[in-house]
Amino acid sequence: MSITRASSRYLGPTPRSELAGALAACRGAFIGVGLMSAMINVLYLTGSLFMLEVYDRVLPSRSVPTLVALIVLAAGLYIAQGVLELIRGRVLVRIGGALDEALSGRVFDSVVRLPLVAGDRAGGVQPLRDLDSVRSFLSGMGPSALFDLPWLPLYLAICFAFHTMIGLTALAGAMILVLLTVLTEIMVRSAGSRTTALANRRSDIATASRRNAEVLVAMGMASRMTRLWAGANSHYLEGNRRTSDVAGGLGAIAKVLRMMLQSAVLGVGAYLVINQQATAGIIIAGSILSARALAPVDLAIANWKGFVAARQSCGRLSGLLANLPAKDEPTQLQPPTKNLAVEALSVLPPGEQKLVVQDVTFALEAGQGLGIIGPSGSGKSSLLRALVGVWRPARGHVRLDAAALEQWSGDQLGRHIGYLPQDVELFAGTVAQNISRFDPDAQADAIIAAARQAGVHEMIVTMQGGYDTQIGEQGHALSAGQAQRIALARALYGDPFLIVLDEPNSNLDSEGDEALTRAIRGARERGAIVVVVAHRPVGIEAVDLVLMMRDGRAQAFGPKETVLAEVLQRPAPPIKIVKDGGAAKP
Repeated sequence: MSITRASSRYLGPTPRSELAGALAACRGAFIGVGLMSAMINVLYLTGSLFMLEVYDRVLPSRSVPTLVALIVLAAGLYIAQGVLELIRGRVLVRIGGALDEALSGRVFDSVVRLPLVAGDRAGGVQPLRDLDSVRSFLSGMGPSALFDLPWLPLYLAICFAFHTMIGLTALAGAMILVLLTVLTEIMVRSAGSRTTALANRRSDIATASRRNAEVLVAMGMASRMTRLWAGANSHYLEGNRRTSDVAGGLGAIAKVLRMMLQSAVLGVGAYLVINQQATAGIIIAGSILSARALAPVDLAIANWKGFVAARQSCGRLSGLLANLPAKDEPTQLQPPTKNLAVEALSVLPPGEQKLVVQDVTFALEAGQGLGIIGPSGSGKSSLLRALVGVWRPARGHVRLDAAALEQWSGDQLGRHIGYLPQDVELFAGTVAQNISRFDPDAQADAIIAAARQAGVHEMIVTMQGGYDTQIGEQGHALSAGQAQRIALARALYGDPFLIVLDEPNSNLDSEGDEALTRAIRGARERGAIVVVVAHRPVGIEAVDLVLMMRDGRAQAFGPKETVLAEVLQRPAPPIKIVKDGGAAKP
């Protein structure tokens, strides 16, 4: 299946994925739960058999020792039942934990990689919520009900052993409840899918509004987004209400029917006693057994909503993990030190159908700097994403020392690349952690060296906590300029061979511009290749080559002075005179 056909179900369903393997690894635990369920269901007979013996043996004989013996025996069996149920519950919790432990890393990695494959239709962090849904279901009462359901025929058989009419009454009730279970599945399935989609829509609006809070308030859009969210929330609540009404209504019906069935068995038993076809003990025992037989069905209906949600989550996770398989660790190559080659590179954004970069070719040697210029929408940022391996090329190759980027794993390649994206976002943590890319083995000297190269060391040490200052979620404790300069230090950390900067001076003042120029020159002097996208001339002062982009294609490439002179010598576009006397460019 093509990667570009991503949908809200991530990348589409597949027959099997790692989820099935993770569940199969818990097979032994599931077998243990099944065996415990068998013993528990046999022990469930304790109450009915105890009442049968009391009414048919103790009361007629008036034997206190027999009653005491029965009480001691029943108490021991009840305790054994309780211990087994306790162990079964804990085992199911640990099965859920084991599944989460086995897949959480892979699912998180897929959440990170998914936007690079599916684009805006990636589904956010829904895969993590799906994993939580599966784990919660496995750790709850739902699996217990499913393990108890196969024992329903045993209880019905004992009811038939008491008397055919008692068995038929219990069987009729069981058939009605099973029919209700099937009806619940049919009615909840489609409603559950729609509710999940509506919940994702509501969450997306809230996340986008939080991320753009300043714009919403400054431009008077807050009330409009509130109404938009309220509409999405209303649709979600309506869908959730329908799903809950269906599941809750059928659950209530099942509960009432079970109570009616228990009374019906008592009535049938009384009729049989009157006609001397059964004993008084059979009345009570049959009533208890029929209620016990239908309890798993009742519990299954009550947990059906969770079962449907877990099943949908399993389907989505299976498709996700199968279509984004774990990458094999490639042979570790020597660090690049010589050149960068771009060969007939074409770039297709994730989830899109139109190329935004087409047939770009150039080569850079160690120590060279390239400035990429061009109008907005010309493909500059898309080209940079391909250079650092964020987007896979649709055609062509990006090579470091003749090796295509695909020959490195993400962690290996990341050590040789410094990247400053156009939209800078830092992570909650200290300044030092963000500069060191959260490397647990980072040395203070390397962190300070990167900060000095970016010209930000003096600014950091004036902060209250210095390098240990907590910057908060998305670096909200910093100004835009401070965040950009710390992100530049992060790009320079570890002396990477390829440094790619996308409009690195967009939030910088004159002092920041000078520090940026020094950083680029310093990196080139030590033999790094630097690629810079800039809309201001100050951004390319420290480079020696320029690539001019237009409409996704390379228009000119060569020494900076030559290309800039060619660009400046091109005639200006004509001015179109409009009727009102104004002028507008075509």
